[in-house]
Amino acid sequence: MGENATSRDNAASREITPSQAVASDDEHTDRAEGADGVNGLNGADRAAPSGARSLEGAGEAAGAATGDDRAGGGVRTARSDGTSGQGASRDASSGAESPARGEGDDPARSEDGPVWDDGLIARRVTEAAPARYQTPLAETRTAVPAVPAPLAYDGPLRSRLDALRELVGLSRARLDSGTLAEAGRVLDEAAARRRLSGEHTVVAIAGATGSGKSQLFNALAGVAISETGVRRPTTSAPIACTWSDGAATLIDRLGIPGRLRRRPLQSAEAEAQLRGLVLIDLPDHDSAAVQHREQVDRVLRLVDAVIWVVDPEKYADAVLHERYLRPLAGHAEVTFVVLNQVDRLPGEAADQVLDDLRRLLDEDGVALGEYGEPGATVLSLSALTGTGVPELRECLGQFVADRGAAARRISADLDAAAARLRPIYATGRRVGLSEEARDEFADRLADAVGAVATGEAAERSWRRNANRACGTPWLRLWRWYLERREPPTGRLPVRAPADEEATARQRVEQAVRTVAERAAYGLPAPWAQAVREAAVRGAQGLPEALDDMAARATAPAGRPPRPGWWPVAVLAQAAMTIVQVIGGLWLVGQIIGVMAPNLGVPVLLMVSGIVGGPAVEWASRMAARGPARRYGLEAERRLREAAAACGRARVLDPVAAELLRYREVREQYGRVVGTVPAGTAGTAGTATVGAAVG
Repeated sequence: MGENATSRDNAASREITPSQAVASDDEHTDRAEGADGVNGLNGADRAAPSGARSLEGAGEAAGAATGDDRAGGGVRTARSDGTSGQGASRDASSGAESPARGEGDDPARSEDGPVWDDGLIARRVTEAAPARYQTPLAETRTAVPAVPAPLAYDGPLRSRLDALRELVGLSRARLDSGTLAEAGRVLDEAAARRRLSGEHTVVAIAGATGSGKSQLFNALAGVAISETGVRRPTTSAPIACTWSDGAATLIDRLGIPGRLRRRPLQSAEAEAQLRGLVLIDLPDHDSAAVQHREQVDRVLRLVDAVIWVVDPEKYADAVLHERYLRPLAGHAEVTFVVLNQVDRLPGEAADQVLDDLRRLLDEDGVALGEYGEPGATVLSLSALTGTGVPELRECLGQFVADRGAAARRISADLDAAAARLRPIYATGRRVGLSEEARDEFADRLADAVGAVATGEAAERSWRRNANRACGTPWLRLWRWYLERREPPTGRLPVRAPADEEATARQRVEQAVRTVAERAAYGLPAPWAQAVREAAVRGAQGLPEALDDMAARATAPAGRPPRPGWWPVAVLAQAAMTIVQVIGGLWLVGQIIGVMAPNLGVPVLLMVSGIVGGPAVEWASRMAARGPARRYGLEAERRLREAAAACGRARVLDPVAAELLRYREVREQYGRVVGTVPAGTAGTAGTATVGAAVG
């Protein structure tokens, strides 16, 4: 520290050229790297690299660098104002101050908006610095990078996300929050990723202990950024390396602090090949430290793609296949599987191990990107010797240049969430209430209120009225006498059938349970339960409502209607009675001697009245059967319709509403999985969903 301070004081008192300033900076960088043992500048007392300085040109006085340590990035900012030595450098033409910022500082802001500071630059230090390190910043970085454009999803993916959002909204009242948690997480992550850069691709390198993932990370970066060694686990926290500007918000989303962010300074060709790549070195997924495994699981849910690094000894590890590869089989298009350390395998053993690895991936359900088909990329390499690393760099370059990894990752997450929700929305049976089930429910309610008995009673009432109007007076008088003589206690009710011994309330409850089970048949468990609950809620108070309805609809208002022949029958019965009375009086008069004896005429009159009266009554009874039957059926129909209307309003309509809601969510689920085109609705859409996902 004393030597560095002395050199800075001396630099403040003399003029230096840009090349001398860069060389001095490189020398200071060498000191920092030698003290830390890592090629990246991540110490709290290290000078800022040459790429973070602003020099005016040859002959300009260089200010002394202040000892202002940046807390977030752990980088010391060097400033130069030419005279005061306060550490601010100004452009010769504009005089604007442009201090260098550490990785942990807030993003620098320009007139166009926030700009991410690229952070620490890791470089390979050699005895002879490459020519690119001898170039001042004015030539290597002349403009502030613009804010990258946000990620844009294509139309089908947006439609599927909108359908999932609507599906979750429709299901919140029927499903618990735990069931919808994964779908909600996918929606949140899709929205968060969409707001961030669409020009960058975040790729994580994951692997088991000793697989060489950090070594591969350094090989891809071209510099030793991530620590490697025999200590396990070597990587204790995720480390980010980016090849272009504008990825700060993406790395912030991963929760990686500024002190663990790197920017490799390579050749223009190497940077152009991987431009837009954000590479993350993860801790070991099988680490003994729980917090390391938690960090791996957390970051894997947020990155756009994953490079799984396996070694010849543990490529068939059950933890890797059962916990990660098999559950993420649907993410094959954003998955790389790299067999590392092939330099340890003699002869053709590398090809044999690679073939066995492909076989295991196929058993896991991971599609392999062969013959031009989409799927996982499987490669073999040696990060130690460099064999196969250029091929991986080329594949990564094409993968990043495509700019489609983020959307494919979201689409794969959407597919996985839809697969978990399939048992909740999809069914292999036809659902709903058939007309037969509805009619049976109405019949059960009609039986509960006694619609048949009411119709029969109305029919008997109509016949009694006809008998009273058209029957002989003597027979009615005799029936009245018998009714008066019969004691009321001697009347025993007829025993009802066994199925009619249940009370009306029990019949109603049984009818409701039956229709609820038929409506819920074939539905997924949550929706079947919702249908049953709707039916039970509607059944509350239904027996009382049916009783009130039956009291109002039992019989029509007023007296029963009379057919047109009724007056004629009444007059005929009256005539027969009058004839009997005349014949009887005539005979009595002859007996007492008031009238002349003549038995023929009065006997004929009496016989005519005695025979004619019952004949008229019998004819009226036969004629009354049809109208009485129609009258009873009309009374039964009115009661049935009233009972059916009451049951429909209280039970069937709520059940139908639940079934309609299920059809709506099933249609939305069809849009989520892509079997129903966006905009399809109504009966046709429901039928398509039933054929596709039902």
